[in-house]
Amino acid sequence: MARSSASNIEAGRAKLQVDYARRLDVKLETGGLFELLLWYARMAHDPNWFKQYSQHERQAAEIKVFHGQLIPLLFQTDDYTRRYGRLSTSKDREAVLGARIARKRATLERDDPPYIRALLDEAVLARQVGGAEVMKPQLEHLLEMSERWNVILRIVPFSAGEHEGADGFCQLIGLHDRDIAYAGAHGGGRLIEMPDEIKNVIDSFERIGAKADSQDASRKLFKRYLENYA
Repeated sequence: MARSSASNIEAGRAKLQVDYARRLDVKLETGGLFELLLWYARMAHDPNWFKQYSQHERQAAEIKVFHGQLIPLLFQTDDYTRRYGRLSTSKDREAVLGARIARKRATLERDDPPYIRALLDEAVLARQVGGAEVMKPQLEHLLEMSERWNVILRIVPFSAGEHEGADGFCQLIGLHDRDIAYAGAHGGGRLIEMPDEIKNVIDSFERIGAKADSQDASRKLFKRYLENYA
């Protein structure tokens, strides 16, 4: 490792990666201790997770996301975002709302926007957030987003029955040199950087996707729900 790289890790400006942890264990004959400690550190809740996550999202070449409870931020209208922003326990809700909208635009309005593959449970279409004045534009927005060249948006219908997405939402971010994953949790979340764990998230995403409707069938479902607000 270059001296500058070691210095950045020691100073907390960069994170120790698993391949270097393994090399340390070999060099220092520590029997896998560094790799084990790194695993425990990554399993813990990191209070700085969101800052790191946002940085990765802005640099993503590809984003894969599944959500079963609400429409993911990248597909939300500003009004839909505001409805959920009102639930924030922050003292400065406007700042939270502004940050969410800015984050969405920073990702979607780049000169080189990421490829996005999204799987949504039909429940997010059925849940009436903010009533007709919010949901009608939101459904129209989903329909428009589904037509974009860099977006594949598919719905897991109620008729698909049970699926792995019931455990919670997840997101995969493909960077230019590696992949990371994010698992959501109440009040926070966890970045996943260990290759084995990332593979498990990828496998789960693909299994959920196997139960999803095609893009054309998903668009028809958007239109069917839109009829409720005609």
